Amino acid sequence: DVNHFHAAGGLSVVMKELLDAGLLHPDIACVHGGDLHQQTDEPYLDNDKLYWRSGPTASLDTNIVRPVSEPFSSEGGLRLLTGNVGRAIVKVSAVDPIHRSISAPAKVFESQDSFLAAFKNGQLEGDFVAVIRQQGPKANGMPELHKLTPTLQVLQDRGQSVALLTDGRMSGASGSVLAAIHVVPEAVTGGAIGQIQEGDLVVIDAERGVMSFESALPASSSMSQHEGGAQAPVYGLGRELFGHVREQVSDAELGASTLFYAEEAGR
Repeated sequence: DVNHFHAAGGLSVVMKELLDAGLLHPDIACVHGGDLHQQTDEPYLDNDKLYWRSGPTASLDTNIVRPVSEPFSSEGGLRLLTGNVGRAIVKVSAVDPIHRSISAPAKVFESQDSFLAAFKNGQLEGDFVAVIRQQGPKANGMPELHKLTPTLQVLQDRGQSVALLTDGRMSGASGSVLAAIHVVPEAVTGGAIGQIQEGDLVVIDAERGVMSFESALPASSSMSQHEGGAQAPVYGLGRELFGHVREQVSDAELGASTLFYAEEAGR
């Protein structure tokens, strides 16, 4: 955790490594003076007076912080997924290689709370991909879905093969569970994630960068059940006040911003 990171040298070591490798711009103006080189100094007290000294110059524990010359991985910790669901990102750096791909039926939820309720009621048995939609910028402001990780981890530790597919947000907290997040287009704009039905086969393969689903309905069945996607609820708890924001906000891929639009990005 962050305490182990700090004890191993922390940001001082990381910034010095990146500066020495030419991977940071050192000459930017910083809040308390100097450039980025000065930001690697650390404060200390001597007789109640504040002084600064050079921070650690090398990692004190290479199991936690590695030098540029000896990285944990030859690539970054994020992968782009594409397929008939759209596009998403997945954090693979904490996911064991044996858990980086899955092909399993979907269990569909319209909120984090409904997923947690199903867990408490013992309804999450077997292998599955949890599809949690209506969580994008236009739906409800893209809230943090941090409560999903511990629950999915419990199921994975039981021996179940599980994963997450969502148009919602996680701030790097997906942990050791395969999680395809920030799916675009989101469900409320007609994205394919809104078409996935309970039992549809979902494939997420972080190694190949693939994210797709296949209908469980017979080919002769009406596909109306797989068209459009449900609309997110927009009433109650003052949400009516933010209707104009939902209309203007860009998708997750463009920063979920009301300042930058798809047209400006050439989309």
